[in-house]
Amino acid sequence: MSLIDISGLTVVATGNEGLLEQPANPKYKLALIEIYNTNHPTGGSDKMTNKHRFDSIPMANGLIASGMRSQLIHYVHTEHDKFMECVKKFDAVVVRCNPGHIDASGGSQNKFDVDMQELAKSIPVWPTAGVMNKMGAKDALCQIRTMDFGLPDTLGFYSPEDMTNLFPETIAFAPRVVKQNRGSAGEGIWIIKLKDETKYCAKYKDRKADMSEVLILKEANDNHVEEHTVGEFIEFCTNGRTDKSGTWTTIGTGKYFEGGAAAGGQMVDQRFLPSIDTTGEARFFMIGMDLYNIEHYMYIGGVSGETITTIHPPDSPTYAVTKAKLEKETPDYMKALGLDMSELPLLWAADFMSVDNHPSPLVIGEFNCSCLGVGGYLEARGKADYSTCKPEDAERGKKMCDHVGTVALAALEARKK
Repeated sequence: MSLIDISGLTVVATGNEGLLEQPANPKYKLALIEIYNTNHPTGGSDKMTNKHRFDSIPMANGLIASGMRSQLIHYVHTEHDKFMECVKKFDAVVVRCNPGHIDASGGSQNKFDVDMQELAKSIPVWPTAGVMNKMGAKDALCQIRTMDFGLPDTLGFYSPEDMTNLFPETIAFAPRVVKQNRGSAGEGIWIIKLKDETKYCAKYKDRKADMSEVLILKEANDNHVEEHTVGEFIEFCTNGRTDKSGTWTTIGTGKYFEGGAAAGGQMVDQRFLPSIDTTGEARFFMIGMDLYNIEHYMYIGGVSGETITTIHPPDSPTYAVTKAKLEKETPDYMKALGLDMSELPLLWAADFMSVDNHPSPLVIGEFNCSCLGVGGYLEARGKADYSTCKPEDAERGKKMCDHVGTVALAALEARKK
Protein backbone atom coordinates (compact mmCIF):
# COMPACT_ATOMS: atom_id res chain seq x y z
CA MET A 1 0.00 0.00 0.00
CA SER A 2 1.56 3.28 -1.08
CA LEU A 3 1.79 6.45 0.96
CA ILE A 4 -1.02 8.98 0.73
CA ASP A 5 -0.16 11.50 -1.98
CA ILE A 6 0.68 14.80 -0.28
CA SER A 7 2.95 16.02 -3.07
CA GLY A 8 0.82 19.14 -3.54
CA LEU A 9 1.76 20.39 -0.07
CA THR A 10 4.93 22.32 0.78
CA VAL A 11 7.65 20.21 2.36
CA VAL A 12 8.81 22.34 5.30
CA ALA A 13 11.14 19.92 7.08
CA THR A 14 14.71 19.70 5.81
CA GLY A 15 14.98 16.01 6.64
CA ASN A 16 13.40 13.02 8.40
CA GLU A 17 16.50 11.53 10.01
CA GLY A 18 15.58 8.84 12.50
CA LEU A 19 12.16 8.06 11.03
CA LEU A 20 11.53 4.32 10.84
CA GLU A 21 10.69 2.60 7.57
CA GLN A 22 6.97 2.60 6.94
CA PRO A 23 5.27 -0.83 7.08
CA ALA A 24 4.56 -2.38 3.69
CA ASN A 25 1.08 -3.54 4.70
CA PRO A 26 -0.10 -1.03 7.30
CA LYS A 27 -3.10 -1.63 9.50
CA TYR A 28 -4.02 2.07 9.25
CA LYS A 29 -2.70 5.27 7.69
CA LEU A 30 -2.22 8.22 10.02
CA ALA A 31 -1.17 11.84 9.51
CA LEU A 32 0.87 13.61 12.18
CA ILE A 33 0.36 17.37 11.82
CA GLU A 34 2.97 19.99 12.78
CA ILE A 35 3.26 23.77 12.44
CA TYR A 36 6.42 25.78 11.77
CA ASN A 37 5.99 29.40 12.84
CA THR A 38 7.58 31.35 9.99
CA ASN A 39 7.57 34.51 12.10
CA HIS A 40 9.76 32.92 14.81
CA PRO A 41 13.54 32.75 14.25
CA THR A 42 13.58 29.00 14.86
CA GLY A 43 9.98 28.19 14.00
CA GLY A 44 9.11 28.00 17.69
CA SER A 45 10.92 27.00 20.89
CA ASP A 46 9.75 23.41 20.38
CA LYS A 47 11.57 22.92 17.07
CA MET A 48 14.74 21.14 16.02
CA THR A 49 16.97 22.56 13.29
CA ASN A 50 15.35 20.21 10.76
CA LYS A 51 12.10 22.17 11.40
CA HIS A 52 10.29 19.25 13.02
CA ARG A 53 8.82 19.53 16.49
CA PHE A 54 11.27 17.85 18.87
CA ASP A 55 9.07 14.81 19.56
CA SER A 56 7.35 14.43 16.17
CA ILE A 57 9.65 11.77 14.69
CA PRO A 58 9.68 9.69 17.92
CA MET A 59 5.88 9.85 18.07
CA ALA A 60 5.59 8.91 14.39
CA ASN A 61 7.93 6.00 15.13
CA GLY A 62 5.64 4.88 17.95
CA LEU A 63 2.73 4.75 15.51
CA ILE A 64 4.87 2.90 12.95
CA ALA A 65 6.01 0.39 15.60
CA SER A 66 2.35 -0.54 16.07
CA GLY A 67 2.08 -1.47 12.39
CA MET A 68 0.59 1.78 11.10
CA ARG A 69 1.88 4.26 8.56
CA SER A 70 2.56 7.73 9.89
CA GLN A 71 3.22 10.62 7.51
CA LEU A 72 4.46 13.90 8.92
CA ILE A 73 2.76 16.97 7.44
CA HIS A 74 3.41 20.62 8.19
CA TYR A 75 0.32 22.80 8.12
CA VAL A 76 0.89 25.84 5.87
CA HIS A 77 -2.01 28.26 6.17
CA THR A 78 -1.82 29.44 2.53
CA GLU A 79 -2.51 25.84 1.49
CA HIS A 80 -5.43 25.28 3.85
CA ASP A 81 -7.90 23.87 1.32
CA LYS A 82 -5.35 21.52 -0.27
CA PHE A 83 -4.26 20.44 3.21
CA MET A 84 -7.83 19.54 4.21
CA GLU A 85 -8.31 17.52 1.02
CA CYS A 86 -5.14 15.56 1.82
CA VAL A 87 -5.89 14.75 5.46
CA LYS A 88 -9.37 13.48 4.57
CA LYS A 89 -7.64 10.51 2.92
CA PHE A 90 -6.13 9.26 6.19
CA ASP A 91 -7.68 6.91 8.75
CA ALA A 92 -6.85 9.25 11.64
CA VAL A 93 -5.03 12.50 12.36
CA VAL A 94 -2.70 13.28 15.28
CA VAL A 95 -2.42 17.04 15.84
CA ARG A 96 0.90 18.21 17.31
CA CYS A 97 0.54 21.97 16.78
CA ASN A 98 1.08 24.14 19.84
CA PRO A 99 -1.99 26.38 20.28
CA GLY A 100 -1.24 29.87 19.03
CA HIS A 101 1.48 28.92 16.56
CA ILE A 102 -0.90 28.94 13.58
CA ASP A 103 -2.04 32.50 14.34
CA ALA A 104 1.54 33.55 15.03
CA SER A 105 2.55 32.26 11.60
CA GLY A 106 -0.10 34.41 9.90
CA GLY A 107 -2.83 31.82 9.61
CA SER A 108 -6.16 31.40 11.39
CA GLN A 109 -6.26 28.98 14.31
CA ASN A 110 -10.04 29.25 14.26
CA LYS A 111 -10.26 28.24 10.59
CA PHE A 112 -7.99 25.26 11.23
CA ASP A 113 -9.98 24.28 14.33
CA VAL A 114 -13.39 24.53 12.66
CA ASP A 115 -12.40 22.37 9.70
CA MET A 116 -10.60 19.79 11.84
CA GLN A 117 -13.65 19.62 14.10
CA GLU A 118 -15.74 18.85 11.01
CA LEU A 119 -13.22 16.22 9.91
CA ALA A 120 -13.53 14.58 13.33
CA LYS A 121 -17.10 13.60 12.43
CA SER A 122 -15.71 11.07 9.96
CA ILE A 123 -12.27 10.04 11.30
CA PRO A 124 -10.52 10.36 14.68
CA VAL A 125 -8.69 13.64 15.22
CA TRP A 126 -6.50 13.52 18.35
CA PRO A 127 -7.23 15.99 19.89
CA THR A 128 -9.84 18.33 18.43
CA ALA A 129 -10.02 21.98 19.42
CA GLY A 130 -13.32 21.24 21.14
CA VAL A 131 -11.66 18.71 23.42
CA MET A 132 -8.69 21.00 24.12
CA ASN A 133 -11.01 23.89 24.90
CA LYS A 134 -13.16 21.89 27.30
CA MET A 135 -10.39 19.95 29.06
CA GLY A 136 -7.81 22.73 29.03
CA ALA A 137 -10.09 25.67 29.78
CA LYS A 138 -9.38 27.44 33.03
CA ASP A 139 -12.97 26.90 34.09
CA ALA A 140 -12.81 23.11 33.55
CA LEU A 141 -12.32 22.74 37.30
CA CYS A 142 -15.60 24.57 37.85
CA GLN A 143 -17.38 21.72 36.07
CA ILE A 144 -15.94 19.08 38.44
CA ARG A 145 -16.11 21.09 41.67
CA THR A 146 -18.77 18.85 43.25
CA MET A 147 -16.70 15.68 42.67
CA ASP A 148 -14.07 14.22 44.99
CA PHE A 149 -11.17 15.49 42.86
CA GLY A 150 -12.69 18.99 42.82
CA LEU A 151 -13.17 21.75 45.38
CA PRO A 152 -16.66 23.19 45.98
CA ASP A 153 -15.37 26.77 46.19
CA THR A 154 -13.97 26.72 42.63
CA LEU A 155 -15.99 29.30 40.73
CA GLY A 156 -16.20 30.80 37.27
CA PHE A 157 -16.89 34.51 36.94
CA TYR A 158 -18.59 34.95 33.58
CA SER A 159 -19.49 38.60 34.13
CA PRO A 160 -18.45 41.49 36.42
CA GLU A 161 -21.67 40.89 38.35
CA ASP A 162 -20.58 37.31 39.11
CA MET A 163 -17.31 38.58 40.54
CA THR A 164 -18.96 41.34 42.56
CA ASN A 165 -21.41 38.88 44.10
CA LEU A 166 -19.18 35.84 44.62
CA PHE A 167 -15.56 36.94 45.14
CA PRO A 168 -16.28 38.56 48.55
CA GLU A 169 -17.51 35.14 49.76
CA THR A 170 -14.52 33.16 48.53
CA ILE A 171 -11.82 35.57 49.74
CA ALA A 172 -13.50 35.70 53.17
CA PHE A 173 -13.05 31.92 53.41
CA ALA A 174 -9.48 31.22 52.20
CA PRO A 175 -6.59 32.61 50.11
CA ARG A 176 -7.35 32.46 46.39
CA VAL A 177 -5.83 32.03 42.94
CA VAL A 178 -7.86 34.21 40.59
CA LYS A 179 -7.06 33.85 36.87
CA GLN A 180 -8.05 35.70 33.77
CA ASN A 181 -8.99 33.36 30.93
CA ARG A 182 -6.71 34.87 28.30
CA GLY A 183 -3.47 35.45 30.18
CA SER A 184 -0.08 34.17 29.13
CA ALA A 185 3.09 33.46 31.12
CA GLY A 186 1.27 34.18 34.38
CA GLU A 187 0.02 37.67 33.51
CA GLY A 188 -3.39 38.20 35.08
CA ILE A 189 -3.01 35.23 37.44
CA TRP A 190 -3.21 36.55 41.01
CA ILE A 191 -2.46 34.78 44.30
CA ILE A 192 -4.53 36.68 46.83
CA LYS A 193 -4.94 36.74 50.60
CA LEU A 194 -6.54 39.02 53.16
CA LYS A 195 -4.06 41.37 54.78
CA ASP A 196 -5.83 40.73 58.09
CA GLU A 197 -5.74 36.94 58.16
CA THR A 198 -7.77 36.82 61.38
CA LYS A 199 -10.86 37.62 59.29
CA TYR A 200 -11.01 34.26 57.50
CA CYS A 201 -14.21 32.39 58.36
CA ALA A 202 -14.29 28.71 59.30
CA LYS A 203 -16.74 27.62 56.60
CA TYR A 204 -17.27 28.71 53.02
CA LYS A 205 -20.09 31.29 52.79
CA ASP A 206 -20.06 32.01 56.52
CA ARG A 207 -19.38 35.66 55.71
CA LYS A 208 -18.76 38.15 52.90
CA ALA A 209 -15.69 40.38 52.82
CA ASP A 210 -16.36 44.10 52.79
CA MET A 211 -15.32 46.06 49.70
CA SER A 212 -12.93 48.09 51.88
CA GLU A 213 -10.97 45.08 53.20
CA VAL A 214 -7.34 45.11 52.08
CA LEU A 215 -5.86 42.35 49.93
CA ILE A 216 -2.26 41.33 49.32
CA LEU A 217 -1.92 40.27 45.68
CA LYS A 218 1.01 38.52 43.99
CA GLU A 219 1.03 38.17 40.20
CA ALA A 220 2.39 34.89 38.83
CA ASN A 221 4.26 36.36 35.85
CA ASP A 222 6.89 38.18 37.93
CA ASN A 223 5.87 37.55 41.57
CA HIS A 224 5.51 41.28 42.27
CA VAL A 225 3.23 42.20 45.20
CA GLU A 226 0.54 44.86 45.42
CA GLU A 227 -2.00 45.94 48.04
CA HIS A 228 -5.55 46.86 47.07
CA THR A 229 -9.01 46.72 48.55
CA VAL A 230 -11.55 44.14 47.46
CA GLY A 231 -13.42 46.89 45.61
CA GLU A 232 -10.31 48.14 43.82
CA PHE A 233 -9.42 44.62 42.66
CA ILE A 234 -12.91 44.02 41.25
CA GLU A 235 -12.80 47.41 39.52
CA PHE A 236 -9.39 46.65 37.95
CA CYS A 237 -10.57 43.25 36.73
CA THR A 238 -13.66 44.89 35.25
CA ASN A 239 -12.56 48.29 33.95
CA GLY A 240 -8.77 48.39 34.28
CA ARG A 241 -7.00 51.47 35.57
CA THR A 242 -9.62 53.98 36.73
CA ASP A 243 -10.07 56.45 39.56
CA LYS A 244 -11.82 53.67 41.50
CA SER A 245 -9.15 50.98 41.03
CA GLY A 246 -6.22 52.75 42.71
CA THR A 247 -2.64 52.73 41.45
CA TRP A 248 -1.34 49.49 39.93
CA THR A 249 2.25 48.47 39.16
CA THR A 250 1.43 45.38 37.08
CA ILE A 251 2.31 45.45 33.38
CA GLY A 252 -1.23 44.20 32.72
CA THR A 253 -4.19 46.37 31.91
CA GLY A 254 -6.97 44.46 33.67
CA LYS A 255 -10.37 44.54 31.92
CA TYR A 256 -10.46 40.76 32.02
CA PHE A 257 -14.18 40.57 31.10
CA GLU A 258 -13.76 42.58 27.91
CA GLY A 259 -15.70 41.13 25.00
CA GLY A 260 -17.90 38.94 27.20
CA ALA A 261 -17.64 35.29 28.14
CA ALA A 262 -18.16 34.10 24.55
CA ALA A 263 -14.96 35.92 23.55
CA GLY A 264 -13.00 34.56 26.51
CA GLY A 265 -13.81 37.44 28.84
CA GLN A 266 -14.15 35.45 32.04
CA MET A 267 -12.21 34.54 35.19
CA VAL A 268 -11.75 31.55 37.45
CA ASP A 269 -11.46 31.70 41.24
CA GLN A 270 -9.77 28.73 42.94
CA ARG A 271 -8.67 28.09 46.50
CA PHE A 272 -4.92 28.59 46.93
CA LEU A 273 -3.45 25.34 48.20
CA PRO A 274 -0.27 25.99 50.23
CA SER A 275 0.78 22.39 49.56
CA ILE A 276 2.13 23.59 46.20
CA ASP A 277 5.04 25.07 48.16
CA THR A 278 5.44 22.27 50.72
CA THR A 279 4.62 19.01 48.92
CA GLY A 280 4.58 20.16 45.28
CA GLU A 281 2.30 18.62 42.66
CA ALA A 282 2.06 15.34 40.78
CA ARG A 283 1.35 15.18 37.05
CA PHE A 284 -0.38 11.97 35.96
CA PHE A 285 0.59 11.34 32.32
CA MET A 286 -2.25 9.45 30.66
CA ILE A 287 -2.18 7.71 27.28
CA GLY A 288 -5.84 7.16 26.59
CA MET A 289 -7.05 5.46 29.78
CA ASP A 290 -3.61 4.07 30.66
CA LEU A 291 -1.52 5.82 33.29
CA TYR A 292 1.97 5.94 31.82
CA ASN A 293 3.86 7.50 34.71
CA ILE A 294 3.68 10.19 37.39
CA GLU A 295 6.06 13.14 37.50
CA HIS A 296 6.26 14.79 40.89
CA TYR A 297 7.46 18.40 40.91
CA MET A 298 8.94 20.25 43.87
CA TYR A 299 9.38 23.97 43.25
CA ILE A 300 12.39 25.79 44.61
CA GLY A 301 11.71 29.49 45.12
CA GLY A 302 8.09 29.36 43.95
CA VAL A 303 6.18 27.82 41.06
CA SER A 304 8.08 29.85 38.48
CA GLY A 305 11.46 28.84 39.94
CA GLU A 306 13.67 25.76 39.68
CA THR A 307 11.98 22.37 39.65
CA ILE A 308 13.10 19.08 41.19
CA THR A 309 11.37 16.26 39.31
CA THR A 310 10.90 12.70 40.55
CA ILE A 311 9.43 10.13 38.17
CA HIS A 312 7.21 7.39 39.58
CA PRO A 313 6.06 4.28 37.67
CA PRO A 314 2.31 3.80 37.10
CA ASP A 315 2.16 1.11 39.79
CA SER A 316 3.77 3.32 42.44
CA PRO A 317 2.22 2.48 45.86
CA THR A 318 2.38 6.19 46.73
CA TYR A 319 -0.28 6.99 44.14
CA ALA A 320 -2.17 3.68 43.94
CA VAL A 321 -5.40 5.01 45.46
CA THR A 322 -5.46 8.11 43.26
CA LYS A 323 -4.66 6.04 40.15
CA ALA A 324 -7.56 3.65 40.82
CA LYS A 325 -9.92 6.53 41.47
CA LEU A 326 -8.85 8.42 38.33
CA GLU A 327 -9.27 5.34 36.15
CA LYS A 328 -12.70 4.63 37.59
CA GLU A 329 -14.02 8.18 37.48
CA THR A 330 -12.54 9.55 34.23
CA PRO A 331 -15.84 8.83 32.37
CA ASP A 332 -17.64 10.95 34.99
CA TYR A 333 -15.18 13.82 34.54
CA MET A 334 -15.44 13.64 30.75
CA LYS A 335 -19.23 13.77 31.03
CA ALA A 336 -19.03 16.75 33.39
CA LEU A 337 -16.87 18.54 30.80
CA GLY A 338 -19.44 17.83 28.10
CA LEU A 339 -17.28 15.22 26.36
CA ASP A 340 -17.76 11.63 25.27
CA MET A 341 -15.17 8.98 26.14
CA SER A 342 -14.56 8.50 22.42
CA GLU A 343 -13.07 12.01 22.48
CA LEU A 344 -10.46 11.16 25.12
CA PRO A 345 -7.08 12.43 23.86
CA LEU A 346 -4.24 10.06 23.05
CA LEU A 347 -1.97 12.00 25.40
CA TRP A 348 -3.27 14.05 28.31
CA ALA A 349 -2.46 14.83 31.92
CA ALA A 350 -4.08 15.64 35.23
CA ASP A 351 -2.11 17.64 37.80
CA PHE A 352 -2.80 16.80 41.45
CA MET A 353 -2.15 18.76 44.65
CA SER A 354 -2.75 17.71 48.24
CA VAL A 355 -5.54 19.19 50.36
CA ASP A 356 -6.68 18.74 53.96
CA ASN A 357 -10.17 17.90 55.22
CA HIS A 358 -11.50 16.71 51.87
CA PRO A 359 -12.98 13.39 50.60
CA SER A 360 -9.85 12.89 48.47
CA PRO A 361 -6.38 13.76 49.80
CA LEU A 362 -5.41 14.89 46.29
CA VAL A 363 -7.41 17.20 44.03
CA ILE A 364 -7.00 18.12 40.37
CA GLY A 365 -5.40 21.51 39.83
CA GLU A 366 -5.46 21.33 36.03
CA PHE A 367 -6.16 19.15 33.01
CA ASN A 368 -3.79 19.41 30.06
CA CYS A 369 -4.09 17.97 26.57
CA SER A 370 -2.72 20.83 24.45
CA CYS A 371 0.27 19.24 22.73
CA LEU A 372 1.92 17.72 25.80
CA GLY A 373 5.60 17.18 25.16
CA VAL A 374 7.37 13.83 25.43
CA GLY A 375 9.83 14.66 28.18
CA GLY A 376 12.54 12.20 27.18
CA TYR A 377 13.37 14.27 24.10
CA LEU A 378 13.30 17.80 25.51
CA GLU A 379 17.07 18.21 25.11
CA ALA A 380 16.68 17.86 21.32
CA ARG A 381 15.02 21.27 21.06
CA GLY A 382 17.17 23.56 18.93
CA LYS A 383 19.44 20.65 17.97
CA ALA A 384 20.01 18.74 14.74
CA ASP A 385 19.38 15.26 16.18
CA TYR A 386 18.72 13.33 19.40
CA SER A 387 22.35 12.73 20.38
CA THR A 388 22.10 15.39 23.11
CA CYS A 389 19.43 13.39 24.92
CA LYS A 390 20.63 11.13 27.71
CA PRO A 391 20.23 7.48 26.66
CA GLU A 392 17.96 6.73 29.62
CA ASP A 393 15.79 9.76 28.79
CA ALA A 394 15.54 8.80 25.11
CA GLU A 395 14.61 5.24 26.08
CA ARG A 396 11.91 6.55 28.41
CA GLY A 397 10.59 8.77 25.61
CA LYS A 398 10.62 5.89 23.13
CA LYS A 399 8.57 3.70 25.45
CA MET A 400 6.06 6.49 25.88
CA CYS A 401 5.73 7.02 22.11
CA ASP A 402 5.42 3.27 21.53
CA HIS A 403 2.58 3.18 24.04
CA VAL A 404 0.87 6.05 22.23
CA GLY A 405 1.01 3.89 19.11
CA THR A 406 -0.47 0.92 20.96
CA VAL A 407 -3.37 3.00 22.31
CA ALA A 408 -4.02 4.64 18.92
CA LEU A 409 -4.17 1.24 17.24
CA ALA A 410 -6.56 -0.11 19.89
CA ALA A 411 -8.83 2.92 19.47
CA LEU A 412 -8.97 2.46 15.70
CA GLU A 413 -9.64 -1.26 16.04
CA ALA A 414 -12.44 -0.58 18.51
CA ARG A 415 -13.90 2.01 16.15
CA LYS A 416 -13.86 -0.49 13.27
CA LYS A 417 -15.78 -3.04 15.34
